[in-house]
Formats: sequence, C-alpha cells, structure tokens
Amino acid sequence: MLIEKRPRLGGVIQTERIDACLVEGGPDSFLSSKPWAMALIRELGLEHEVIGSNDHLRKTFIRKQGRMIPLPAVEVASVITTPLLSWTTKAKIAREYFRRPATTPRPDCSVAEFITDHYGQEVVDYVAEPLLAGVYGGTPETLSVASVAPKFVELESKYGSLSKGILAERKPSTEPTFRTLKNGLGSLVEALQTKANVVHGEVETIERTPGGYRLRVSGDWLDAERVALACESHASAALLRAVDPVLAQELSKIPYTSSTVIAMAFEPQSLEGFGFLVPRKERRRIVACTFMGTKFPFRVPENRFLVRCFVSDTGDDSGVLEELRDLTGLRGDPVFIRSYPWPQSMAQYLVGHGATISRIQDRLSNISGLYLTGNAYYGVGIPDCIRGARQLAEKVTPSGNGPSNAKY
Repeated sequence: MLIEKRPRLGGVIQTERIDACLVEGGPDSFLSSKPWAMALIRELGLEHEVIGSNDHLRKTFIRKQGRMIPLPAVEVASVITTPLLSWTTKAKIAREYFRRPATTPRPDCSVAEFITDHYGQEVVDYVAEPLLAGVYGGTPETLSVASVAPKFVELESKYGSLSKGILAERKPSTEPTFRTLKNGLGSLVEALQTKANVVHGEVETIERTPGGYRLRVSGDWLDAERVALACESHASAALLRAVDPVLAQELSKIPYTSSTVIAMAFEPQSLEGFGFLVPRKERRRIVACTFMGTKFPFRVPENRFLVRCFVSDTGDDSGVLEELRDLTGLRGDPVFIRSYPWPQSMAQYLVGHGATISRIQDRLSNISGLYLTGNAYYGVGIPDCIRGARQLAEKVTPSGNGPSNAKY
C-alpha cells in the first residue's frame, strides 16, 4: 500500500499541456549517464516514448558583467579562448594539470574549498556556483564535495590534477546528455500509478507495536509489519520522534531549500542555446532559464517559444518577466505564465553529509521493519531516487511478494 498525502502522485514531477505546449512544473529530464531511470522505463514498457536532448543545439550561457558568455567545453582550446575566465585563472588551470596526487585522502570539504584549491575563486563564482544553484539550490561554500561531486574526489585521489583526470577518463558517447519522455515525465508517474495500491491521506503518527507498526492516517489507524518513508527528511523526522528520537534528530540535520519554476510562452524568439545560468554575483531572482523548444523536440509548437525560469524562493512571480527581458532581450508579452512553487523540497548535502547518513543507517539497522528513501540521502536526481527506491524494495520484499500492507 502506498499512502500519499498530496492529491496526486509524483512529488515535484508535474506535467501539463497549456496552449499546445508541454510544460514540466518540476524536473524536465534525467541524465543519460545514470542507467536507473531507463531501466525502470523499459520495465514499464515506455522505452518507445523516450526522446533525447537536441545536443547539436546545446549551448549554455553564463551571465557575466552584463554579457551572456557560453560555458566553455571541457577541452583545452575552449578554456584558453573563453572570455568567461581571466588570464590569471587560465594560468592557474594550466598549472593545475601538473598537480600530483596527495599522499593522504582529503577529508570532506565544501565544493568551494575544493574548486578554489584546484582552479581559484573565479571558477567557483562563474562555473561551480551557478551549476550547483540550478541543481541543488545550494551554495558551494556549504555543499559537500564528497556528496555532490564524488567523481571529482575520486579523480583528485587518482590523478592529483582534476583536469588531467577529466581528460583521461572522458569517453566519447553517442547518447544524448539528457533524456525524457515524449509526453512528459508525468507519463512515468501515470504508468507507476497503475502498479500501486494508492491510499490518499496524511500519516499523522507512527507507533511501534509488538507486530511492527501502527500508523494513524487521516484519523484512522492502520497496522503494518514494515514501513518505508519516502518523504522529505524533515517530514520523516517529525513522524519518527516517538519511534526513535535519536534517528529523528539526525534526520532533522538535513536542511532543505525552496524553489519555484515559472513557465512562460511567447511568440517565436531568436534566442539560441539551451538557456542560461546567472551566477550569484550577478543574480537578482532568476537562477537559471531553459529554452524548452531548443532543448527537446515535441515540447513546443512552431508558433511558440517556451521558457522555464528557476528562482530560489517561493514568492510571487512579479518582476521575473522584466528581469528575463533585461537578461535576454526577449520581446513581447507572454501568452501564458504558470508558476510551480516547491517549498522546502531541495535537500542540501552539507559538509559532513556522508557522516550524517552513516549515523542514520546505524540507527536504522537496529530498528526492524523501518526503511527510508528519497532525495535526502544518496542523490537528488530522478535516476538516483529510482535506484534508492529499488534497493529499498528489494530489502522490504526480497522475494518480490512482501506483505500487502507495507508502505513502499
């Protein structure tokens, strides 16, 4: 049994059709390099619906000192010629290539500390920060490099130089960078819903019983041998205080930030690329913007130009349109504007996140029949959440025939 508090399934995945445009209110795609989303899609028989990003048009711009500058590719010529970075920073990047591996492992540190050590502050300000803000809604000074960029830590340990490691292990690929479903990610939720026994209601209390657990759901009591919580860690903490106050305290240490997606459609425009990122040093409210018709096919009719703006709060959308015009030179009034606020929905992997997760797992190992999954633990993207949920399901129902009253 799946108990869902909201009137619909899917969490932050929300797909709508507005004025012949396919609008994603939450994530619009997943990384092709992570296999777990595609595995689930194949299992559900949706592989014929999969489409890839238009990578021949892929170009992401970074706002710097009033200009939109393309983010350089990971190759020597692009880094040398980009106006995004100063010659002082370029010289530091060149010297970094000859860096040797350290004799002892680096303790967990912030992304800002890690990147500054390798490349300098300018790379933090105009590359790392805007990229992290768009994905995590967090800051490089607080996010853990071991948790949000473990591959970088691995490359540093192996090669010393991050640049040398990236170039050495870069593999040519014919796969698109991003994938999604032709009819939107909401179709993945719809397919999953047909497989689930869903009850809509709010879990208000969880108590231990000799046989497992007792849950109060919208005023009624439900017995379960096993319980899996797939909500935000702060919500899980509130529900588990009576079960294990120490576990609840650890869960409450994982903070969240809020964001809003603002979709707007216009008459056709001549803007190129997939969109742009606005570094904190240049930012007012817009963190990032995606041009959906350029990024993916089947999203926008020929007579529309659809953008998705990301802001790092859940306030109203006043001022966002004028800011967008200032940033891009976009013309005309929008045919429609739709806002999708997501309060306290983006988990923050702070420095020490790995140690927090270890303590949470230690507490869980001593509590029979209780499980946790979601974006607070081992990855915030769709593939990571699918991987975590599948691993949990295998623990709950190792034979594939678990108790019908378990919450998955």
